[in-house]
Amino acid sequence: MRVLMVSKALVVGVYQRKLEEIARHHDVELRLVVPPVWRESSRSLPYEPLCTAGYGTRILPMRLNGHFHLHTYKGLTAVVREFQPDIIHLDEEPGDFVALQTTLSMANARLLFFTWQNLLRWLPLPFRFIQQLTFRKAALALCGNRDAVNVLRVKGYRGRTVVLPQFGFDPDIYAFRTAEPPVNPVTIVGASGRLVPEKGFDILLRAIQQLPHNVHLELVGEGPERGELERLAVSLGIMDRLRFWGQQPSHAMPSLYQRWHVFVAPSLTRPRWKEQFNRSVAEAMSCGVPVIVSDSGEMKNVAGEAGTIVPEGDVSALSYAIDQLIGSKAHRQMASQLGRARVVRHYSQQAVAAQTVTEYRRLLCG
Repeated sequence: MRVLMVSKALVVGVYQRKLEEIARHHDVELRLVVPPVWRESSRSLPYEPLCTAGYGTRILPMRLNGHFHLHTYKGLTAVVREFQPDIIHLDEEPGDFVALQTTLSMANARLLFFTWQNLLRWLPLPFRFIQQLTFRKAALALCGNRDAVNVLRVKGYRGRTVVLPQFGFDPDIYAFRTAEPPVNPVTIVGASGRLVPEKGFDILLRAIQQLPHNVHLELVGEGPERGELERLAVSLGIMDRLRFWGQQPSHAMPSLYQRWHVFVAPSLTRPRWKEQFNRSVAEAMSCGVPVIVSDSGEMKNVAGEAGTIVPEGDVSALSYAIDQLIGSKAHRQMASQLGRARVVRHYSQQAVAAQTVTEYRRLLCG
């Protein structure tokens, strides 16, 4: 089968590993359409040809680069005509202009799209029209979380849906640690994410304040709430137990996970935001770090049986959960093993690619 994937996200080299894994399947001939650069806010992400074995790549200029909902590709129709794909994998939201361009170019190909949207938002015209056209043309929707399935149904999509993350993880990079660091004299709780109110780090600071003095917190990330978090730590009397690492490159994260005894993601749902996945949770699990997550959005499903789930915003419940994990080496070891196994089984690049290919085959047989 010939598969054409259209994806701006795949300018990032490490994400391309999924394509190599897809291309390993003997019945798939894969080609990627990607821009030479994707401009996001104030930064530019140039195409990184890091994992390119086994499939072809067409780098096409992009109109309105940097506009999530408005961008399209120059020459996409010609690529479709030349390649004649059996399946077009649109790695984009169904209401964007690139979705309209793809549906008008698809010829006889079967179409699937990807969505993260886990909150019900009604799009204005013309995006609602584009979305409905994509719904009619698509035979499959890949949903990054379970709430996205419900959103699609309310909006009128009647095709088949599968819950599957957009990209997996490399278990060799996020390697399982052979042993956790000693809990004495200091036990380290780790957290990672943009320092914004919805990530709930103020809840985590208050939980840490309720724990013994040898329990320290390390935060990775930057954002507008840093000053407020520092002031809160001072008022709680825990500034000497708090370390800010700032923003770290992705290649530095595995060594940080290895330092931590527990990883916490205390996110808070907001009217216009809730967790769609949270890659840091899966990364920590892959490294063998026990995780505690709030029940915001998809995180409870990512952690599954391996994690401890607490009500979002509940300081006492979070403090108690951390205390229980810290106090039981057997509990930590079990959570560590379950977490690693869950990532390898469901969220590794190989697992995500294998399920994607299974869905390709079903499309052509349906």
